[in-house]
Amino acid sequence: MDAEFYQTIIPMLLSGIRITFFIAVTGILIGIVIGSLCGYILQTEIKPLKAVAEVYIWIIRATPLMVQALYVYFVIPKWLGVDLPANTVGIIVIALNSGAFMSEIVKGALQSVDPGQKEAAASLGLNGAQILFHVVIPPAFKIAMPGLFNQFIISVKDTALLSVITVNEVTHQAQNYAALSFQTIPTYTVLALFYLVVISVLIVLQKWVEKRFCC
Repeated sequence: MDAEFYQTIIPMLLSGIRITFFIAVTGILIGIVIGSLCGYILQTEIKPLKAVAEVYIWIIRATPLMVQALYVYFVIPKWLGVDLPANTVGIIVIALNSGAFMSEIVKGALQSVDPGQKEAAASLGLNGAQILFHVVIPPAFKIAMPGLFNQFIISVKDTALLSVITVNEVTHQAQNYAALSFQTIPTYTVLALFYLVVISVLIVLQKWVEKRFCC
């Protein structure tokens, strides 16, 4: 691995990491909305909506993310007669996948709030919406934050699987370089170290956030 190798591979990986984070951050934000809605529905008694949420979660959790990406990229566009860009498909897949897993996190956080607090708020004359937004959501969010951040880290790593639909993220950039240069061992070694550094930074950030906002 000479200087020319690093001068070529590092800019490629940095270009890929921007796409990786764009897809992961956009997907996880949409996933939070999906997961919050499904998590709230799961702990209610609205049976039709609860059934829809449970089927959605079952389908996502029972199929690999790579299969979901292939299905959304190749099958759904043919059904709808549209052409979906690879990055758009990546965001959709990350959003749907993370949303399904975060729904369980949100459900558990909402159920962990002391019922006595809700009863006390109701006795003070607060309506259902006020109780939800002022009494339930603040402590539930603190409880859910570690799990939500952990899901974000998982989503960043999961973007590597999107290389199967030619999303030009970090792993796909490395695959392209390895195919052109035939330097397989050094390329994938640098890729692994690159992911190790990025994910380690996110883990440190997660611990800081948990200490700052959850304690």
